[in-house]
Amino acid sequence: MNQTSEYAIETNRLNKIYQPNNKKLAKHALIDFTIKIEPGQIYGLLGPNGAGKSTFINILANLVIKTSGNAKILGYDIEKEKRKARSAIGIVPQELNLDPFFKPVEVLETQAGLYGIPKKDRDSMGLLRILGLEDQAYSYSRTLSGGMRRRLLIAKALTHKPRVLVLDEPTAGVDIELRHQLWDFVRELNSKGTTILLTTHYLEEAQSLCDHIGIINKGRLVANAPTKDLLDSLDRKQISIKADVKQKNINIQIDGVSSVENNQDGYIDITYQPSKTNFFDILQQLENQDISIIDIISKETDLEDIFLEFIRENKK
Repeated sequence: MNQTSEYAIETNRLNKIYQPNNKKLAKHALIDFTIKIEPGQIYGLLGPNGAGKSTFINILANLVIKTSGNAKILGYDIEKEKRKARSAIGIVPQELNLDPFFKPVEVLETQAGLYGIPKKDRDSMGLLRILGLEDQAYSYSRTLSGGMRRRLLIAKALTHKPRVLVLDEPTAGVDIELRHQLWDFVRELNSKGTTILLTTHYLEEAQSLCDHIGIINKGRLVANAPTKDLLDSLDRKQISIKADVKQKNINIQIDGVSSVENNQDGYIDITYQPSKTNFFDILQQLENQDISIIDIISKETDLEDIFLEFIRENKK
């Protein structure tokens, strides 16, 4: 075992096959899933429902047994060195699975006991304070709002001070204000050295928080790159122009311009490939047609464009 492994999470050709039963066929949930997450990263794992994200997280948590391949957390094999691997990682599940009759301070104290943390080394109230739950420390969990329970699950996962934290849809079902509070907390935690693995359906969230993105579809990792590189990889841009209202039809004959369409706001959307043409060539052709331009809006590529492109490509 290499305790100085350069990766916070590392898998090699990880496979998971759910065996068939009377009603269902065998399902290959992970297919040769290989990933390397470096210490200190905020890594976003994106994918449609059923893509394999939850299976991967459950394997890391030792809740699901892999079929083949291997996985390590900070160099500890999740099967051969199960105890050390579990101590290195904290997992915040998507489901709000808390005992309704436990109080937040009891939840954290129980979790600390499970990890064998001496009472003198525990800081349950400190964690609750950091996550804004100090005033609810002795309230029953069942009386907490959904956002409070979400924060309590994060505190629970941090009880044993793991160096790697997995957040599975951490802002699902919470309001915008709390979402941004959680974003700030994740950034602060990461700034102190904690590696974050984040799954989310909010692509804006991944684009804002993550410095590295992986996209999983049908059990396969179909994209894996720094966020900026991924955003730069899509050879498609769009500009929207507002022209003289008398000129409804615009004819652009340039290689690389894939579509020219009127939108509902009175603008004309022009989609083009930057590898074949550029913004100024398009403007020049419009000028040659004596088209009077009133306004121009340039739409930057975002993570949603990239995500949809990779999912479409993977369906072919």
